Amino acid sequence: MEYYRAHVLVCGGTGCSSSGSATIEEMFKTALAEKGLDKEVQVVRTGCFGLCEAGPICIVYPEGSFYSHVKKEDVDRIVNEHLLKGRIVHDLLYVDKLEAHSDIETSITNVTFYKKQKRVVLKNCGVINPEKIEEYIAFDGYQALGKVLTQMTPEDVVNEVKKSGLRGRGGGGFPTGMKWEFAMKSQGDIKYVACNADEGDPGAFMDRSVLEGDPHAIIEAMAIAAYATGARKGYVYIRAEYPIAVKRLGIAIAQAKEYGLLGTDIFGTGFDFDVEIRLGAGAFVCGEETALIASIEGERGMPRPKPPFPAQKGIFGKPTVINNVETYSVIPQIILKGADWFRSFGTEKSPGTKVFALGGKINNTGLVEIPMGTTLREVIYDIGGGIPNGHEFKAVQTGGPSGGCLTKDHLDTPIDFDTLTALGSMMGSGGMIVVDDTNCMVDFARFFLDFTVDESCGKCVPCREGTKRMLEILEKITSGKGTLEDIDKLESLAHSVKDSALCGLGQTAPNPVLSTLRYFRDEYIAHVTDKKCPAGMCKDLLSVVILDGCIGCTACARVCPVGAISGEVKKQHVIDQTKCIKCGACIPKCPKQVIVKQ
Repeated sequence: MEYYRAHVLVCGGTGCSSSGSATIEEMFKTALAEKGLDKEVQVVRTGCFGLCEAGPICIVYPEGSFYSHVKKEDVDRIVNEHLLKGRIVHDLLYVDKLEAHSDIETSITNVTFYKKQKRVVLKNCGVINPEKIEEYIAFDGYQALGKVLTQMTPEDVVNEVKKSGLRGRGGGGFPTGMKWEFAMKSQGDIKYVACNADEGDPGAFMDRSVLEGDPHAIIEAMAIAAYATGARKGYVYIRAEYPIAVKRLGIAIAQAKEYGLLGTDIFGTGFDFDVEIRLGAGAFVCGEETALIASIEGERGMPRPKPPFPAQKGIFGKPTVINNVETYSVIPQIILKGADWFRSFGTEKSPGTKVFALGGKINNTGLVEIPMGTTLREVIYDIGGGIPNGHEFKAVQTGGPSGGCLTKDHLDTPIDFDTLTALGSMMGSGGMIVVDDTNCMVDFARFFLDFTVDESCGKCVPCREGTKRMLEILEKITSGKGTLEDIDKLESLAHSVKDSALCGLGQTAPNPVLSTLRYFRDEYIAHVTDKKCPAGMCKDLLSVVILDGCIGCTACARVCPVGAISGEVKKQHVIDQTKCIKCGACIPKCPKQVIVKQ
């Protein structure tokens, strides 16, 4: 066994990888070898640390020094100063804008972003090398599988999951133990388990990050689910747009087979189980379980009527358990630590934690995991760091295209399944997009509806035609051609689609429209009666004008891409509204700040 006096953990998640963390990792290895430190200091590529805004991130242990926005030219300094001479490079440490005491040494243990989080799903992400099964095993990996195969009956496993109160983290929050019980009791010579990793919500990357940072947890959990329900085969359905996650999952499956943790006679108990990867082609509708089943079978990904439910008739017509990545990821810990441990945080009806992809108009974009019951205010301000550039919080969209928006009146609302649903939103898979006072909520609803129209499979009329008609009305309103009758028609149509669509995509597609109508109806009215966009976002309702006070410096005319601004030097300039494309390039160039959108 090799021992090292220090470790350099380099984030290898998609976000940091896109910023060049792989190059930084190699530069660390090269620099350490040149200094003769490669036998003393180990460089480890991990999964996502969560604080994506600060990437690329490197953490040096044993000090836990949290280096952020690491550049290639920073590597030699960290090696020469910190790892060779033992002197932390203070100017490269993460600057915690939320920490009142600037003299506190910045380490992973005292970064404010993490203080109100509880990492259960993400406990190994950013901690272990996801491509080494030995590191997963060192953190209690596969002990839960060993326990269920040698000490528990299938009924014991199902009862423990039921007792935990775990609800599916992929959308509606259906009780996981109940779903497993249905599959266990279903008759079938062959049964399947499937993992839904088809994460298609705009701005969502929770499942991707778990698979990138802790793939063995999903394999172990699927094996436990298979034992509990009588399955012998599993499928991970993952979108091909997640190349890092696909690669690491493939490595993990191969390693598990090599160690005898997948395949035949696992742990010498006679239990057989294997896992296969199925790549999706990026269809959002395949996140719906029956469409996912169709895709796994080689058919076009289109939803099927329910009942029968997948636990009764799923993949190839056989009983099937389908859970998403986050749901599976906590199963091994529930088995090892017990249902009471899982219920010790969260709320009574929504126990445990929830992972959110926090994005939009927020300072600390990234991946957060919080106990259920945490308030929106704590997530947005205490963890997310508030709204950048001095703007005011306006709303937060939870649940992606299937969810709805919540306003500043809901900031002290505890986050759980039932509360969000009661307010017209939903938990969904965990996207959380923050918008500020510069966002138009009518256009915001239009954006999400445009996405669902594009992603509709077209099988049922309410979704295929109804969402398209809704989008047409929204486009009419944002272009200044709408009427008050259009608002009423939009609302009525939204309810009709919600009540009659075949699958969850169509049934929830109207949510962004209905929630913005509920909380921001005044903005809709302003668009149709005043022909104004209060947020100044809808181009067809805007004009860029030069007010009195122009000194004729010509700076605006020089940057206008279409030559819409004219005027003599040192005299008032004007904008030709027939040419102006309302790009706003001229606004920041005016030294007197007399160019405005109105």
